[in-house]
Amino acid sequence: MMRFSWVWMLICAAAVGLGVFLLSGCQPQSDMELGGGGGSVDVAQALGGDPDPRYARALEVREFVFPEDHGPHPEFLNEWWYVTGNLDGPEGQRFGFQITFFRFALSPDEAPEESNWATHQGWMAHLGLTDVNADQHYAYERFSRGAAGLAGAQIDPFRVWLDDWQLISLADNDFPWALQAGTEEMALQLRFMSLKDKVFQGEQGLSRKSEMPGNASYYFSMTRLATEGSLRIGDESWTVSGLSWMDREWSTSVLGEGQIGWDWFSLQLADGTDVMAYELRREDGTVDPISKGLWVEAGRDAHHTVLSFDEYEITVLETWQSPSGALYPVAWRIVFPERERELEVRAVRPNQEMNLSVRYWEGAVDVFEQGQAAGRGFVELTGY
Repeated sequence: MMRFSWVWMLICAAAVGLGVFLLSGCQPQSDMELGGGGGSVDVAQALGGDPDPRYARALEVREFVFPEDHGPHPEFLNEWWYVTGNLDGPEGQRFGFQITFFRFALSPDEAPEESNWATHQGWMAHLGLTDVNADQHYAYERFSRGAAGLAGAQIDPFRVWLDDWQLISLADNDFPWALQAGTEEMALQLRFMSLKDKVFQGEQGLSRKSEMPGNASYYFSMTRLATEGSLRIGDESWTVSGLSWMDREWSTSVLGEGQIGWDWFSLQLADGTDVMAYELRREDGTVDPISKGLWVEAGRDAHHTVLSFDEYEITVLETWQSPSGALYPVAWRIVFPERERELEVRAVRPNQEMNLSVRYWEGAVDVFEQGQAAGRGFVELTGY
């Protein structure tokens, strides 16, 4: 997904908004869990500055190597493992979920080895769930240090975790993968199988975010994951199944000059097509032409085409004002003129705001074409 500087933003939020993250020399703490934020900041407030030049930068096309690139890249400032999905229960129940594991470096230096608690890696995880039938949305976050087994990422086998929230391979480093995450209020136990090959965003996986050299990420996606498992809310549980989308991205980037946020879409159509599109918004109300999209054909080989800024047009149809005061779009028209396709995208419920240490909107959507149901997806909105 297009979260190119998410974790740098979270560092700022933790430092200036919450004041809760544990830096070197503090007492050990495994995690924090928050159900809603009074100390939230937005992207424009938190995302900026100049990262330490000793961090690696995404400057040129690289060769991706697997399974290693499922694991961590600590030479970069930040990275994330991000999964969203739409799930159905046995009697017409409908749910949307998202989980993201964030790693961010606190220093480019090696951590001292004299203590098991010593680390220069911080971790954060966000968990969101929309219960469409009950018209409810849940949002949680956790923090941890990347030491003493509290949080981390590895291969052989692939695993990324923060306390008992984890995404793990059940077959060495390959699919099926399993997700376990939850709180006293709700819980997910899901299993994923990939239905399509990986796709590489931007220029063979080098996704540029502005014209500034190095303001880019390495970015690949698994756009169609068959998903099944169980979901609990309170004392009620359901067997669920559906489709999920996974993004992997790492970088040392910040928003470019004049950029304030982004609108990002991941859509899984009923005809087997998957579509990603994003717009980087500027302070003057225009869209940065470096914005991109991706059209992934049906079929296991995931033949795909990168879409330039002028190959799609996104128009807001409806908005919703959050109790936080933010005015978010919640319905859109996306036109792909060269493909003669026009999609209408609508949030399954307006209030899917993640009002945590960083405030943003992230939610499940339905897709329509020519007035008929045509798919589902997820949308992320920042900087509002």
